[in-house]
Amino acid sequence: MNKIKEIRRARNLTQQQVADYLGIAQQSYRRYETVDTKTISPDTLLKLAKYFGITVNYLLGIDKNEAEKGFKIPVLGTIPAGIPIEAIQEVIDYEEIPVEMASKGEFFGLKVKGDSMSPRIMNGDVVIVRKQDDADNGDVCVVMVNGFDATLKQIKKDTNGITLIPFNNTYKPMVYDYKSIQELPVRIIGVVVELRGKFK
Repeated sequence: MNKIKEIRRARNLTQQQVADYLGIAQQSYRRYETVDTKTISPDTLLKLAKYFGITVNYLLGIDKNEAEKGFKIPVLGTIPAGIPIEAIQEVIDYEEIPVEMASKGEFFGLKVKGDSMSPRIMNGDVVIVRKQDDADNGDVCVVMVNGFDATLKQIKKDTNGITLIPFNNTYKPMVYDYKSIQELPVRIIGVVVELRGKFK
C-alpha cells in the first residue's frame, strides 16, 4: 500500500483535507497515493511529512519502523487569531504521540505561556491538544477569543454562555454570554488530552 495513503487513513483524513493543505485539487493529490513516492518532488514530500508528523524517510519506505514509534506532531508557540492550525508557521518543536492516539483525530502541541493555569500546568509546559470545536464541562481547552492569541482554560458551559476558568485563583474567570460568543467570536479550538511538564 502507498505509504501516503496508509498514513492518511490512519489519521482519519480525507483526500480533500490533504489536498487543501497542499493547495492543490483533490484530483491532483489523488495521484500521490497511486504513484511511486520516489517520483514525488522533494518539496511536496517535505510538506506531506510535516502535515502527517512523520519523516520523509518513512514516506519513502526507508524507515519502516517509524510508524511503530509514533507520530510526530508540531508544537506551536502561539496560535494567532483567524489562522487555521495547519497554516501556522511558528513550529517551535515536535512531540511524539502513540499511533493509537494519532488515529483518533488531529493533534498539535502548544507551549504554555504564563501562570494562569498553575500549579497544575506551568509556564513552559507543553500540552497535547486534540483539534475539535466543542468540549464537555470541565475539559481544559484551547479557546480563541478573537483579536488575541488562543488562551488555555478549563471551560464551564451553561444556559447563559461559557466561562473560561483559570486554575490559578489570582486570575478571574472570563465569562461570555451567547451574544459575545457570536460577536467576538469565542470558539473552542481543541481539548487538552495530555500534559508534558518541562523542567526548563
